[in-house]
Amino acid sequence: MSVTSRYRNAWESFWREAPDGTGAVLWDAEPSLTAGLHLGIFEPRLAEPGLPMVDLGCGNGTQTRFLAERFPRVVGVDLAPAAIERARRALPGDGGRLFRELDAVDPAAVSRLHGELGDSNVYMRGVLHQCEPQDRQALADSVALLLGEHGRAFVVELGEAAGQLLRGLAQSPDGPPPKLRPVLRHGIAPGAVDDSAVPGLFAAAGLDVLASGDLPLMTTEHTGAGDRLELPSKWLVVGRNG
Repeated sequence: MSVTSRYRNAWESFWREAPDGTGAVLWDAEPSLTAGLHLGIFEPRLAEPGLPMVDLGCGNGTQTRFLAERFPRVVGVDLAPAAIERARRALPGDGGRLFRELDAVDPAAVSRLHGELGDSNVYMRGVLHQCEPQDRQALADSVALLLGEHGRAFVVELGEAAGQLLRGLAQSPDGPPPKLRPVLRHGIAPGAVDDSAVPGLFAAAGLDVLASGDLPLMTTEHTGAGDRLELPSKWLVVGRNG
């Protein structure tokens, strides 16, 4: 199994055309407002902090580079070759070691990564909510495979309220905010998974929800009043309980 060509092509074209520069992409907020906040929740709940960390859906690698400063081995993976190329370019020398292309719903590819790394912890921010509905269970299954018996995953997903907010912005009389426009143009659907569905996907993958809560997901876009756009999101820590 692999992701649909439409989904793969959407992300590849997005990253091929995305502008360079800090904060140029809607969700590419600085780590102090994203992974840094998430680690405050995740690290105390890691059963084995020394395990490798996989940043699943790493994009251009901003959060991966932050994680790599805090864990002994980190690997950032993404479906789009253009994203991996960009991530490696931002980290000359070490980028080839830190980043690699991975179709995360391909069980053979995920098994090979687990075979290389062993049980791993996983950081996954905003991947389930925009992937194709038929791929979501396979993605949760892949997270379970990467975790093995000892790893844990921190999963952040836009809430239903975020989807409603983004759709409202997309239909604004003035048009979508500038950084939302390329997301929509490439057919990447934001906030398209129900809040209640996410825990069930991981339960079906054999994982327990060990903790959960709400935390706004920061973007790099700003409102007309100059405030940073915050998207309602849900977080989960999942793993095998005992």
